[in-house]
Amino acid sequence: MSTTSFRCAVLLACLWAGSASAQVPEDVPSPSDRVPFQPLMDDSRTSPPFRAVGEPLLEMEPLETDRDSFTPATSTVDQGWLIVESAYSFIDQRGSKDTHSFPEFIARYGLADWFELRFGASYEVGGAGNSISSGGGGPGRGEPGEIESESQLLYGFKIGLTQQDAWKPRSALILQGTSPTSGTEATSQFVGTYVLGWQFANGWMWDSAVRFATDEFEADRHSLWAPSTVLKVPVGERWNAHAEYFGIRSSGLVDPKSDHYFSPGVHYLLTNDLELGVRIGWGLNDDAANFFTNVGFGWRM
Repeated sequence: MSTTSFRCAVLLACLWAGSASAQVPEDVPSPSDRVPFQPLMDDSRTSPPFRAVGEPLLEMEPLETDRDSFTPATSTVDQGWLIVESAYSFIDQRGSKDTHSFPEFIARYGLADWFELRFGASYEVGGAGNSISSGGGGPGRGEPGEIESESQLLYGFKIGLTQQDAWKPRSALILQGTSPTSGTEATSQFVGTYVLGWQFANGWMWDSAVRFATDEFEADRHSLWAPSTVLKVPVGERWNAHAEYFGIRSSGLVDPKSDHYFSPGVHYLLTNDLELGVRIGWGLNDDAANFFTNVGFGWRM
């Protein structure tokens, strides 16, 4: 056989083998019979995010900070992400100097989707402590005349406990401590907060919390309990409004005190990773401050 005839025979054999292997088996459905691809829809209240560390966040996951209200969020920071929060508070104290609190800084880093580390710092000046901020540490030491100025560090962690499932709420636990860095009346505190809540089909969110803190005033060791509840309502795609009640009650003080507040607020998402928020509030009894306002931001990176 000549070389040319041999090459033609090899070529014809290859073409026949390729056409045979390209035949579609009878048990493989045609494209028209296949089920179309359905993307996973992530509900942050019911399931962890389906993404690798560092991937862009989904559009349906807007930033939710702890500083939006006195009641912290039930969510934790996603693994590998950092949320930085900061705020300024003005408190019109009853019977003492006004209080200014800033920067109310807290950095939250996700070690896992259910576990975050927390570190922060703040400075207060005035006639009483900051009793109205979530990011300031404990429920606050609001005794008139207690401080001129003081600063503190905050450190701890937050654990996601449960995800929402029908009427089973999403919940989280925050355990943290504070250490004074200046101020003659400043003391260390242990603070524990349990928060739970639900998100409804219309986007409304109802969260409630109870906060416990150790404290000391004029060598009188005591504890503070702070229950709170907040209703958050979306207004359009970027705005969110809320109304909140919170209180602070002492236990173990010779002269016990009990504060009660009502506080509305709004926050606006500049992007899904950057928000601005404003809260105002009024004391509902004589132990509470007359009025307060709080403005701040949260940034996820």
